[in-house]
Amino acid sequence: MVVGIVPGQPELVALTAISLARASGATLYFAYVDPQRSTVEEFPDGTVRHATLDPDAVGDDWRRTDQDLREALDRLMEHAPDVPWEFRYLAGRSDRAMTHLARTVDAAAFVVGARTTGLQGRMRELLDGSVAFHLTHHQHRPVLVVPLQVVDWSQPVARR
Repeated sequence: MVVGIVPGQPELVALTAISLARASGATLYFAYVDPQRSTVEEFPDGTVRHATLDPDAVGDDWRRTDQDLREALDRLMEHAPDVPWEFRYLAGRSDRAMTHLARTVDAAAFVVGARTTGLQGRMRELLDGSVAFHLTHHQHRPVLVVPLQVVDWSQPVARR
């Protein structure tokens, strides 16, 4: 299974994927797609060589994000030693990058979080569109969308 993750995302997406992997015997391929970088070359194992979109950018900020995500996954996966997993740092458009990864690892499904809340999440979705929407409409694998905000329907919804 290909599991889409982003920095700061609730662990619920990964925990849901872990539960599904245990039930199905699947390997998890956690993937973060950096929208500030573009894919230069794709490799048969689903990894990519990528470059910044900004030719004037200096530094390797992406390496810090890569390291932070790997460390967070290492901590989380310590509790699931029975689940095989790998991490891929990808670049470009999320749906295309994750579809390429799914094709190369012969994934059976995707697990992604529902759209993010807040101004940053709404702006990214406005510009890029919903990853879940693009995945469900442009490739043949099932997509499990994990809700990131739970609404308790037994309580009235607060009006803003």
